[in-house]
Amino acid sequence: MNALEKGSGIQRLVGEWWPFLLIAGAALLLILAVWRLAARRRRRIRRQLDPRRITIKDIDNMLDGSDFERYLHRLFTELGYEDVHKTSTSGDFGADLVFADRYGERTVLQAKRYSPSNPVGLSAVQEVYGSMRAYGAGRAIVLTSGRYTAACRKLAAYNGVVLLDREDLEQIIDYFKSKQIEAAMETIEREPEDPPQQLQT
Repeated sequence: MNALEKGSGIQRLVGEWWPFLLIAGAALLLILAVWRLAARRRRRIRRQLDPRRITIKDIDNMLDGSDFERYLHRLFTELGYEDVHKTSTSGDFGADLVFADRYGERTVLQAKRYSPSNPVGLSAVQEVYGSMRAYGAGRAIVLTSGRYTAACRKLAAYNGVVLLDREDLEQIIDYFKSKQIEAAMETIEREPEDPPQQLQT
């Protein structure tokens, strides 16, 4: 087969397949454009961390826990809590936010942006409980976008630490967006679970 025959064979093949190649190329360009728009929207929302726009899916897509902490700082400020401040990333002694609740009680909060399949363990309760003294707080909360282990729930109950999980977070977000501020605060400030029987030694 000479070069001329090879060239005409390729032209014939391209001639038969060009409509499919054109459609595939257009589809690929459309997918790429939609993906880029979605990525740009996610970056903008993460950058702004606007509580009126952020959803639980946006929280799941955050790159790291510091975005979640900054989002909660802004959410708690917009809920009307006073003295809300985000602790420094290093040397926070186990608290990510410190704020005064509706009754003026200083509260420490540890934020855990975890997936539902990766439950929060004992160390979160130990750390936030240990931070209470450092910040002069009377209440401690752990808030996660995931779930808690049974041992974590038990230790929290023994120590009076409030655990807010994914369902609580979704409820707080819904209350905030529907302007039910008191209901959001009630969820955040609820009482810790009753402890089970004392451990036997």
